[in-house]
Amino acid sequence: MTTSVLVAYATSYGSTQEVAESIAKTLRDAGLAVDVQPARQVKALSGYGAVVIGAPLYMFHLHADARHFLNRFRSTLASLPSAIFALGPFHNKEDELSSARQQLDKELIKYAWLKPLCVEVFVGKFDPARLRFPYNLMPPLKNMPACDERDWENINAWAVKTGQALVGSV
Repeated sequence: MTTSVLVAYATSYGSTQEVAESIAKTLRDAGLAVDVQPARQVKALSGYGAVVIGAPLYMFHLHADARHFLNRFRSTLASLPSAIFALGPFHNKEDELSSARQQLDKELIKYAWLKPLCVEVFVGKFDPARLRFPYNLMPPLKNMPACDERDWENINAWAVKTGQALVGSV
């Protein structure tokens, strides 16, 4: 029997969606049946054997859609194999990644009932031209250069490891 996996993501500017779709492709290539949906549009988790949740970190917290998803499906997620990824810093610097991981770990403490098999923070993408209110009014953000340092090789390796962990736990 093929394990059916939901990759649910929260995003404001599309970067996390792109990472979620890449992870889903890797999981499909490994033989899993995978659906990808925005977290806010997920109606039920019935039929899924595992869940991968992805969200950006904003102001030290997971995106609100991810937090709502975790709260809405608490009872089901507590018993499903799961994995979580977050997009954090804009630059691939060890201190920034470490800080983002600490932020994610602090967030996950609020969901002590959730026992993800794999947790990771990836470097995100930044484009000041796409900022919306109120961020588009902040000179330090508006004046930053655009960057995309997402490490697709690292993302793919994590997806392979996560797929193996999810299948092994079903």
